[in-house]
Amino acid sequence: MPRAFVLVMDSVGVGGAPDAAAFGDAGANTLAHIAAARAAAGRPLRLPVLDALGLGAALRLASGAEAPGLGAAPAGLWGAATEVSRGKDTPSGHWELAGVPVPWEWTFFPATVPAFPPELVAEVCARAGTAGILGNRHASGTAIIAELGAEHLRTGWPICYTSADSVFQIAAHEEAFGLTRLIELCAGLAPSLHARRVGRVIARPFTGSPETGFVRTGNRRDFAIAPPAPTLLDRAQAAGRMTYAVGKIGDIFAHRGIGRLLTGPDDAALFAHCRALAAGAEDGSLVFANFVEFDSLWGHRRDAMGYAAALERFDGWAGSLLAALRPGDLMLVTADHGNDPTFRGSDHTRERVPVLGAGVGTRAVGLVAFADVGASVAAHLGLPPEGPGRSFL
Repeated sequence: MPRAFVLVMDSVGVGGAPDAAAFGDAGANTLAHIAAARAAAGRPLRLPVLDALGLGAALRLASGAEAPGLGAAPAGLWGAATEVSRGKDTPSGHWELAGVPVPWEWTFFPATVPAFPPELVAEVCARAGTAGILGNRHASGTAIIAELGAEHLRTGWPICYTSADSVFQIAAHEEAFGLTRLIELCAGLAPSLHARRVGRVIARPFTGSPETGFVRTGNRRDFAIAPPAPTLLDRAQAAGRMTYAVGKIGDIFAHRGIGRLLTGPDDAALFAHCRALAAGAEDGSLVFANFVEFDSLWGHRRDAMGYAAALERFDGWAGSLLAALRPGDLMLVTADHGNDPTFRGSDHTRERVPVLGAGVGTRAVGLVAFADVGASVAAHLGLPPEGPGRSFL
């Protein structure tokens, strides 16, 4: 019985979204601009495994852009996917890849100071047992803990902030505020924020001091609103298949449809899980993995060179996974949105995403929908068709 591996390179967009201008993202192209920046620095981007599958071809299809170093003739399945959900965020992208476009408009907090309504601030204070909150605005997570970490230690008030995504984030010191207290605070707030159609409540613990500096830890917890319909994970599990969620997939899907959750401190550890699953996962199983560091470490921080190096590391990992697959396995590599490190601001960018595959021969699938990814994986696993997607297999 065939297995399927879906690998999401978080934020590796390829430009060309037809509605990019409506999001303020006309001209954004994560992959093309990283490749151009690397070439300008004296060395083309080297992604031999992904490019052989069709990454450069997918980029040209999606946006018409050429990327130095990405010119191989495709030897795998290749195409590019366009999102219909009205968001450029992690839940929207992943849900739609899993066959469930978002049927509502997300709630976004305004780019004002303060950003949050008084009744939400009052609820945070009541649950945290504090007289106030810090932040209360749009901010970069690393920047705001550097700015307000000392005041947080002095007052004990949680640092609350948001972004262009539908998200409410709380940063607090693991020891001084308490990790358990922070997670319980976010879990308690999640139902009322989900009722407002805020997609995620995120606990962002950090450690350090004003003297040594502050650094976020790996104990982040996301509390996401549940998908509005059965996803690919739900359908596979209902059919008796083993489902593995690697990385933050569990949080994104509200821990629904997941047989086993595998996490780790970094993307290298997450890929080690994938290689182990290639060796040992059951026949008919589904492995769904997210690799967040492209987005969290390099895209949001607008570090094109760091992003390029991360892509090259991932390319090597992908090669090792390809070598471990069994006959009949399907591996799809895609993304959930863009995050162009050369673009203005520090937020996600509305882009098409690559769709690359191994295990089904060489084929160009063209411009497809995000939901077609889930439909294709379902078809490969022998699950009955359901939802809006159409298989490109």
